[in-house]
Amino acid sequence: MLIKLRVHPDAKKDAVERRAADHFDVWTRKPAERGLANAAVLTLMGRELGIPAGRIRLVKGATSSSKIIEVP
Repeated sequence: MLIKLRVHPDAKKDAVERRAADHFDVWTRKPAERGLANAAVLTLMGRELGIPAGRIRLVKGATSSSKIIEVP
């Protein structure tokens, strides 16, 4: 299943908000450099969906604030 994300790095808090069945807004405290925000987003989405972060894969948007992830 593919899920669309809108990521907000350098936020004041870590949070996930569902916009639609397949669209989430994600705020992370990590900066958007060296993949830190991407790793934090995968961890946050794993917690939100109840799936280990290692099973979630970033499909598109490694350097963009709009991302697509794949979950089993």
